[in-house]
Amino acid sequence: MAHRLPHEPRPVAVLSGTARILIAGQAPGLRVHETGLPFNDASGDRLRQWMGVDREAFYDPDRFAIVPMGFCFPGYNSQGHDLPPRPECAPAWRDRVIAAMPQIELVLAVGRYAQAWHLGSRRKRTLDETVRHWREYCNDVESPVLPVLPLPHPSWRNTGWLKKNPWFEQELLPVLREEVDRLCSSPL
Repeated sequence: MAHRLPHEPRPVAVLSGTARILIAGQAPGLRVHETGLPFNDASGDRLRQWMGVDREAFYDPDRFAIVPMGFCFPGYNSQGHDLPPRPECAPAWRDRVIAAMPQIELVLAVGRYAQAWHLGSRRKRTLDETVRHWREYCNDVESPVLPVLPLPHPSWRNTGWLKKNPWFEQELLPVLREEVDRLCSSPL
């Protein structure tokens, strides 16, 4: 059946009653599915480097909640690439999960699926434009929604994008690291 996953479901997420930062990813890849640990792959290594944290800090639920748009690995397409998160997943549970973590102060929206959900109509036409306008979402103190810092997916597939956009490393990453440090080091 087309609606079923190609394997047994294995939800992968880290919910937290104390973390002030929510890492909103896309969906687990196969390695994450097999290990049950979010971002336990090369993408996670790059994301941790961007954030300026080590593995121990990253997997500390007192510091970070990690909740992808789809909890389970969705499988591969005919070209062998990860499929997008299942479209029925986020509408079924995302609002309830976010409501259960009212202490969250910043969402790191990793990739276009997380950006679409967390930015809604404020998102720009493309991922490139959305990430380029990160200040609009991160500094919007008038907004009734949480501040969102949009990030490209840290996959190796985006290495070309990173090379074409040196401003990302020069302008956005220092702010990301500063926010991570501020929200992880000060008490609630």
